[in-house]
Amino acid sequence: MIFYDCSTAPSPRRARMFIAEKGLTIETREISIGKGEQLSPEFLEINPRATVPVLITENGSVLTENLGIAAYLEALHPEPPLMGRTPEEKGQVLMWNAVAEIQGGQPIAEALRNGNPRMKGRALTGQENVEQIPELAERGMKRAKSFFNMLENRLRESPFLATDHLTLADITAFVFVEFARVIKLSIPEDFTATQAWYENIKSRPSAQL
Repeated sequence: MIFYDCSTAPSPRRARMFIAEKGLTIETREISIGKGEQLSPEFLEINPRATVPVLITENGSVLTENLGIAAYLEALHPEPPLMGRTPEEKGQVLMWNAVAEIQGGQPIAEALRNGNPRMKGRALTGQENVEQIPELAERGMKRAKSFFNMLENRLRESPFLATDHLTLADITAFVFVEFARVIKLSIPEDFTATQAWYENIKSRPSAQL
């Protein structure tokens, strides 16, 4: 297998943490988004969508989305289980992973890409240049704050998002919580449940990668 990574971006970090939690060692190649290497002809041959992460499987298939990468690795290496042990847990993991992506990751990206002057003309990932919409940056900030409220409410009920142990959903949410620093957003001090969950995951070796 070959893993195409970018050490500064949140999406590849999610896959990187998943791989580490599985205890796997996979050949890794760094793609610098800052240098525009995702738009190079060589990388576009691998992923025409110009995004990372990418995993080349043992059979040569190309997986370009976190969920696909996680599902493949979970099937190949089921222990430790990061996508649920029972049908109910599997449903909960995918549900909360989707919540973290749609209500957390998307708003943060929306605020960053439409509000940061350095992202001018790059409001969306991929090959095409897309102009910023300032109103989306404002909306993204409001949605991101609501995401933090949602996390606190859920984590008051459970030590982890989906089950009684760390799963893909926690990795996704954790990475987005940390990445929210780019829009100057962090866990409020009085959100004690979220703070405890965050410190728990932050202490894991996978979170240091």
